[in-house]
Amino acid sequence: MQKRIAVHLLRRIQLLPLSIRVSCLFMVILLTALLTSETIQASGQAVLLRVNGPIGPAVSDYLQRGLSSSEELQADVIILQIDTPGGLDHSMRQIIQAILASSVPVITYVAPDGARAASAGTYILYASHLAAMSPATNLGAASPVRIGGLSGESGAEPEERENGESAHGKLDTLERKIINDAAAYIKSLAERHGRNAEWAVKAVREAVSLSAEEALELGVIDIVATDIADLLLQADGREVQMESGPYRISTNGLSLMHIEQSWRTQLLAVISDPNIAYILMLLGIYGFIYEMANPGFFLPGVLGGISLLLAFYAFHVLPVNYSGIALIFMGIALLVAEVYVPSFGSLGIGGIVAFSVGSLILIEDEELRVAWQTIVGTIVVSSAFLIWLVTRLISIRKRKIETGMDAMIGMTGEAEGDFDQEGRILVLGESWLARCSGSIKKGEKVRITGQDGLFLTIEKQQEVV
Repeated sequence: MQKRIAVHLLRRIQLLPLSIRVSCLFMVILLTALLTSETIQASGQAVLLRVNGPIGPAVSDYLQRGLSSSEELQADVIILQIDTPGGLDHSMRQIIQAILASSVPVITYVAPDGARAASAGTYILYASHLAAMSPATNLGAASPVRIGGLSGESGAEPEERENGESAHGKLDTLERKIINDAAAYIKSLAERHGRNAEWAVKAVREAVSLSAEEALELGVIDIVATDIADLLLQADGREVQMESGPYRISTNGLSLMHIEQSWRTQLLAVISDPNIAYILMLLGIYGFIYEMANPGFFLPGVLGGISLLLAFYAFHVLPVNYSGIALIFMGIALLVAEVYVPSFGSLGIGGIVAFSVGSLILIEDEELRVAWQTIVGTIVVSSAFLIWLVTRLISIRKRKIETGMDAMIGMTGEAEGDFDQEGRILVLGESWLARCSGSIKKGEKVRITGQDGLFLTIEKQQEVV
């Protein structure tokens, strides 16, 4: 269309005087440039990232990569569609840091109908440049909960939390610190984007929730949209607070591009569970130990190597304490040494202690610790397995050699003929050169005592009376 207009104008311009013709030509070029720029601007992109499930290391990795890819694609806006019951504080904070540092506006959208942004999802919603929800959705219940059944475990009623008490009495110091830190964190996010900070703190301290319509009325969110098309329509022209300063969102005519979770993210979602990563590491260690005890079997070594590499891949995104890994290896080494060195149990006890402490401090996050049931189970199984394995290895070493030259020592042979000191004997159907200290008669039984070069050393077999 723009091309036809330009050609028509050029034909008209040719009929004008030269001075006017040059001025008009300049105007045509300027008009064409403006139309072209509008076309390019209208063909921008909105990147869609979807999260459906708990917030963990795999989701954090997916979103961080998605935000980075959106910046490289020079997207106009990022839509983060979530439906989550919450998740881990460590992963949530990584996501929020990436959102706050993003040069592309992030719109967090709780959808589809029936979805929720509970706990960690509420924090992410508050951190986003624009917060939106589908009509039949809810958010809130942002009280931090410690995982693993530890002392002072979260679970008090909201009224008791507000008064500093739990169902079991006063909140312990650690729990108060966690709640106060979470409240201050979500309040700072609310103040950054001009949202309801008072309700945000209440969601942490009293675990309250809101529907989408209530959240809009209280200023917790910015938009209630029925779908993504409605969301983009309502977001157009809104001003948000970016890291670089105020920014006006333009969503008119954007095309939608969906970045799916890769196989890497899906694999990470399975193995990034601390208990799974911990068990994979132990399987890898035991696989190598079994392979060394039974060289040439190959399968335990191959499976052990794969398990160990998967464990290290998971540790790459988990907050791992490498002193814990060192203590686990040390504990296994001490358990093995207990079988070889008679220490009256001191090495074995030291190995169990090192193994237990290493397992407890393996992950440096309060919410990501390996479950104590897993630790106790693996200690019992590991101790029994290692003792059986090393005992079997020792019995194999003590077993009499059954192949090769050494296996012939002690066998009985028969002289092929009469000889004095050197001659030939038959052993296992084979003729061997033999050497002895006396005379041997044909058919006489002899016993092999050793080997001297190509000669077997023999002696007459004593007759049993």
